[in-house]
Amino acid sequence: MNRSPSLSSKFDPQSLRQWVLAFCIIRFDLEQGQLIEDSYPPNCLTLDEELQIAFNSFPDSVSQHTNRSTIHDCIFFFRLRRRPNSSNSSNSSNVGNVGNGVSSPIRTSRSNANKYLYGYVFNRQRQDERLKRGGEQKSVVILSYNPYSSVFKPLLQILGPLYFDIGKRAFEHVASCVSMWPAPVLGKSVELPLGNASLKVSLPPAHCLQLDGGLLSDDELVVSSMAPILPNNQSVPQGLFHDADVFGSFRGLLLELWLLWELLLIGEPILIIAPTPPQCCEAVASVVSLVAPLLCSVDFRPYFTIHDPDFAQLNSLHEGEHFPPMVLGVTNLFFLKALRSIPHVVSVGSPSPNSSRLPFSARPSLTGGRSFGGVDGLRFQQLSLKRFSPTNLLNAVKLRRDGPLSLMTEHKEAIWTSYSAITKPDTSILNRLVDAGLSPRVEESMSVVNNEILRRHFLELTTNFLAPFGPYLRPSTPSEVTSPFVDPPPLPPFNADEFLESLSGRGPGKFLSKRMKANWLDLYRRFLKGHNFMPWFQRRRAIAEQDQHRLWRQARMKTDIHQFLSRMSELEIVDSFNAIERHLLGEIQSQQLGKGTADSTAVCQKLKGDLQAVFTVLPKDMQELLLFNPQRVSLLQGSLELTKLPGRPSVQVGAVSSSSLR
Repeated sequence: MNRSPSLSSKFDPQSLRQWVLAFCIIRFDLEQGQLIEDSYPPNCLTLDEELQIAFNSFPDSVSQHTNRSTIHDCIFFFRLRRRPNSSNSSNSSNVGNVGNGVSSPIRTSRSNANKYLYGYVFNRQRQDERLKRGGEQKSVVILSYNPYSSVFKPLLQILGPLYFDIGKRAFEHVASCVSMWPAPVLGKSVELPLGNASLKVSLPPAHCLQLDGGLLSDDELVVSSMAPILPNNQSVPQGLFHDADVFGSFRGLLLELWLLWELLLIGEPILIIAPTPPQCCEAVASVVSLVAPLLCSVDFRPYFTIHDPDFAQLNSLHEGEHFPPMVLGVTNLFFLKALRSIPHVVSVGSPSPNSSRLPFSARPSLTGGRSFGGVDGLRFQQLSLKRFSPTNLLNAVKLRRDGPLSLMTEHKEAIWTSYSAITKPDTSILNRLVDAGLSPRVEESMSVVNNEILRRHFLELTTNFLAPFGPYLRPSTPSEVTSPFVDPPPLPPFNADEFLESLSGRGPGKFLSKRMKANWLDLYRRFLKGHNFMPWFQRRRAIAEQDQHRLWRQARMKTDIHQFLSRMSELEIVDSFNAIERHLLGEIQSQQLGKGTADSTAVCQKLKGDLQAVFTVLPKDMQELLLFNPQRVSLLQGSLELTKLPGRPSVQVGAVSSSSLR
């Protein structure tokens, strides 16, 4: 295996890593199986990771169908759990923790850094009678820690064919170009140069990404309006996989989108099966995108195979054991037998025309009233949403009786679940979807329109569902009569039982009341107990507290403390002195840790002046008592003196007159 390719002189490994971990070439060898031929840059993967990546970079052998064309290309992606971090504990979703009140700032550990690895695959199957078995398979893979599908899919469309044309030089050229890209700006539309061309893409926002790097990012704090609100600019992505083809993936199950939204919202395990890797990947990405702007903490695998180390654990679950919250995209029908304990199974997509399984998309959907032709060019058929016939009823009963194992003989677009959805399908949204006609070009453009309609609706649905949590996530700002020099009030404590009782009294709001059944409160109850609530709530809580800290800090810089001193009691003056001292020490410590902002020095000078102003109006006996602390003396006196915290290097905090101490 060649591990030392000659890279371009412009290649910058650190800059490349902001976007891409590695580029790989993987070949299917008849005698040795999947092999990584080359990796750019070298030596960035463990042996276990190489093995997992190789197994996930080819269509599952059981799911493949004969394709008579000379060359068959497909693009899909997978998500792997990185084993070294598998022992790290995840955020608890125990509602008991919620009821205890969440008021302290959240600090996320770096121990879970880069917990998952994404692989974006360009697979080529080539027919050649001169080769063994009459053909060969190779995959070009882009590895990244980031779910930037909007970037890597179009990049693969260029890189994949380019590699098969010019070989390894394609990786050298693309690696050089990617290493010169600017750092990712989350939640923004960016233009990334690639040779003489450029990629115009939109990156997912920071609030929908797992905290792999510790504290909250600046990108998150910029867009930190705490009450969940519907954004005005819909061109900006609001969640993961903003580019997913929801309409194309679920065109035969459109009435079930609201059911799938609920299942993911409350963290239920879902098995999505499709004939091909691209179809199952797109379906999983579409389901994840439905809950935007909620942070999706459910583990999702766009393309899951029996070679994944997690499969052994899932396969060992006994009857009655709880299946972990996951969304699994599979193509291997073996999973229907191996994972019988998974409670919700969805079948999507259209099989290859040469498949041994019979296509079912020509029939009306058995779980909905609207049927659409698949990607194989069948006529787009629109049926009445309320159409009923004895044949459809009998087919639905048979489908429910046979269960998912019926997919072993014929492919159907269907869903098997015992869950009763609380949210009602919005037929007004479905009626707005556009008939794509027969032309593939028209169908593609109409899919874009339909996806925008669906995405806008579910974004509005999720935002309204999260709106009742707004009061617990809204930072306060000091009023004109409130001194910003004291500590800001804590955010309201959250208790799950009290929240549900209050929500039951005031109702879900006009938007949701029209779209949910009478038992709508059960959905909130399940959401609070599910896997998504606590990570999302803690994340938003942390943003609110940091946003509140920023707002009060700005107010202290703009306010003249002398305006408040004349109206303060002696006790309030002492409290203000202690608060200002804490704020000043916090600013100094931030500077010493290298976390200071551009205005940190100015803030320190302002706070030091305010501290001295408060000190001068204190009674003399109180002043003498305070001066017993040497650290406090250093804060109050000295021109251009250096203030040193215990165990910290000294740092200059600015000039303050010491006349008040004489």
